[in-house]
Amino acid sequence: MARTKIFPFLWYAKQAEEAARFYASIFPDSRVDRVTAMQSESPSGPPGSVKVVDFTLFGQRLQAMTAGPHDDFNDAISLVVLCDDQAELDRYWNALIEGGGKALACGWLVDRFGVRWQIVPAVLEDMMRDRDLARAKKASDAMLQMVRLDIAVLEKAYRS
Repeated sequence: MARTKIFPFLWYAKQAEEAARFYASIFPDSRVDRVTAMQSESPSGPPGSVKVVDFTLFGQRLQAMTAGPHDDFNDAISLVVLCDDQAELDRYWNALIEGGGKALACGWLVDRFGVRWQIVPAVLEDMMRDRDLARAKKASDAMLQMVRLDIAVLEKAYRS
């Protein structure tokens, strides 16, 4: 595996490997690359209890660690998935909610492991960056009323 200079690192109290396998099952060009048990005694536990998981989502390297309680995941950091159409958006949304995830607002959700995600139509970026500020506002106003984002409703508001 080539070394990546910068990548996200996620600390799980437990189940980092399970989470990585779950995510890899959802997205294309994704896999668990390696699980490494730390062979040293650490504040998190005896040798072998801390595991580092290298995994790839959409070709992007990530790393996770199971190392006992620390800080919970929160809304300050989220993983964004840009979707080309409603079918793709719905597929990822449903998969990430499965098994105990929770819908939040404006395209955000929290998965069963506590990680925050934004499942967003790629076209929304273009709408919100429109130089016509009235159209951009219509799109953002519509988005703010939604939980799971609906591309047809966003486009209708944007074009109105």
